[in-house]
Amino acid sequence: MPDHVIAAVLVAALLHAGWNTLVKAHGGASATILVATEAGLLCACALPFVAAPAPASWPFIGASALAQTLYYFLLIATYRSGELSHAYPLMRGVAPLIVALCGHLAGEDLKTGQWLAVGLICGGVLAMCADAARHGRAGRRTTLLALATAGVIALYTLVDGAGVRRSGAPASYTMWIFLLTALSVLALGWRGRRADLLAFARRHPVSVFGGGLLSVGSYGIALWAMTRAPVAAVAALRETSILFATLIAALLLRERVGPARLLAAGLIAGGACAMRLA
Repeated sequence: MPDHVIAAVLVAALLHAGWNTLVKAHGGASATILVATEAGLLCACALPFVAAPAPASWPFIGASALAQTLYYFLLIATYRSGELSHAYPLMRGVAPLIVALCGHLAGEDLKTGQWLAVGLICGGVLAMCADAARHGRAGRRTTLLALATAGVIALYTLVDGAGVRRSGAPASYTMWIFLLTALSVLALGWRGRRADLLAFARRHPVSVFGGGLLSVGSYGIALWAMTRAPVAAVAALRETSILFATLIAALLLRERVGPARLLAAGLIAGGACAMRLA
């Protein structure tokens, strides 16, 4: 992988950790809903300039948008429940494990390297659970919500893996998912939260625009990198977002990230990278 592609993927990982930090820092549903909406608006502006996805991919676009709508509302519940340095590694690191295990159940044999990755991720999850036990019931709730979110991430990953191959236009396929997800998230969030959403948008316009830009930018850079380097290598390097999120949580959000949580995040990140490369 060329150096400039490595640098770009690391930036994409940082951007992904960044928009998650932003919605966690603002601590509420309004930030998440508006960031998702802004991401959809940015994609809507770009759609006229890209080729349309093939008709065969539209059912997958719809299914992915539904799954990602559920993802955003689970994200709200997860970040409301606990800390970024606890939830983010579980959400992002366990999803590749679930995808691999689903493939195994479908008849795909896991390679030796993938079984090693399974062990690393499981070890990291156990270490994170042990660390979460210090927080009692709240820690267990955050763990369960983060694992449920990981399950939804795995679901839309599997859907998109099948759908994007049928689309013939990966960029517009992704943009339509962003747009449809934004519409459904906003429609569901508007009811009962209209005043809060409008007030948040007025108070934090830069955060809303910046969060949407970070979200789209992260995915867009990753897609570009996959045209310049092996997909597995790009996907593996992007998992460094787990480490970025943990460090950001400690430095900016002032979360107490002790040795146990650092070890857990490191194991999960290492396992996620190994899973992508195996």
